[in-house]
Amino acid sequence: MFHHLSFPTALALAGLGALLAVATAQPNYDETLVPAYTLPDPLAGSDGRRVEDARAWREWRRPEILELFAREVYGRTPAYHGTPTIEVLEIEPGAVGGLATRKQLAVYPLGNRSGPRFDLLLYLPNLAPKPAPVFLGLNFNGNHSVHPDPGILLSTRWLRAAPDRGVVDNRATEAARGTASSRWPIELILARGYGLATVYCGDFEPDHAEGWKEGIRAALSPQGAETVWSPDAWGAIGAWAWGLSRALDALEQDPAVDGQRVLLLGHSRLGKTALWAGAQDERFAVVISNNSGEGGAALARRRFGETTAVINRAFPHWFCGRFKDYNDRADELPVDQHLLIALMAPRPVYVASAEEDRWADPRGEFLAAYHASPVYALFGRTGIESADMPAVNQPVGDTVGYHLRTGRHDVTAYDWERYLDFADRHLRPAPRP
Repeated sequence: MFHHLSFPTALALAGLGALLAVATAQPNYDETLVPAYTLPDPLAGSDGRRVEDARAWREWRRPEILELFAREVYGRTPAYHGTPTIEVLEIEPGAVGGLATRKQLAVYPLGNRSGPRFDLLLYLPNLAPKPAPVFLGLNFNGNHSVHPDPGILLSTRWLRAAPDRGVVDNRATEAARGTASSRWPIELILARGYGLATVYCGDFEPDHAEGWKEGIRAALSPQGAETVWSPDAWGAIGAWAWGLSRALDALEQDPAVDGQRVLLLGHSRLGKTALWAGAQDERFAVVISNNSGEGGAALARRRFGETTAVINRAFPHWFCGRFKDYNDRADELPVDQHLLIALMAPRPVYVASAEEDRWADPRGEFLAAYHASPVYALFGRTGIESADMPAVNQPVGDTVGYHLRTGRHDVTAYDWERYLDFADRHLRPAPRP
């Protein structure tokens, strides 16, 4: 996992093709060299009509923007009309020292047990009222990586080789348990009254250029692994986003989960995924982007850190083919990422950056959140009211939230504390009289 790491680290960890792409990049980290740009107006339609109220936003401007992102950036997600088949693999009522009930589910999203399957890991707080609100997020390294809990089933899927994290020959070993636990502070989440659900992103599609042949994109194509892609066919981010909606389908069937209070969270490339999933699926109550950068929360037109050209050359499988037409031509995109964030309205959305993560363009992430705020005003909601970059470790905003924390590209306890505070503010039921 190397996307949005420091530039030298990304270079060192990239595969050969990605390495050549990244090596030729000369990232701009100088604000004085950011070119002048004009953002598409969220309240102006392509035909010149103005959005005067929330009804107009919902009836024609929002669908127009969603179509543009599908056609030009992420690709078109196939319609889903199925009902998942769920197999309960395990229920452990005394997990995490008795704090949680751990559930492990095998979910067959197409309803066919011989078809695609993903494994959902769910922790629900034993000491909080039910049904519980739940954070849902994809993980990079298998469910077993999020906590050292020995009861979590080891993933048998392809994983990016990382012997120092217990992944040998692209398969998990016992040494892989809990290797990403710092990013998933389960005890903290449970103590605040929330559950946590997670799925390995590779259950939907392994994260490499040929991974689609083993994933949901091939499974849903009439041609299978012989598919010839159209310019607006969905990429891996679209496949992972589709998977998040299928995970929500499964959560909604659990009476101990409050399906109206599922919070979607993603980091890095999975932060891009969370934003695209949240834009398409309005069942997600809150959407959180952590260090998602280019193709996520950061404005493409700023050309700071990673750019459209760099990301498309290094990771050609993430987006649709047409997005590559905008390499070095980001100003010609009919959208930019503030419009993606605006698609969450009126639901609460949170964007977070890290001070040392210049590759992800923290200022660009903040400005995208700020420029999405006029759409929230249509619904009588307050977003971010000032274009001034906030101080480090000083969260700002209301229904649109943002913080810039100290440190590098990561998910930290500080981030989670802010997300839990945000969730408390927006999703906690009003106290009974």
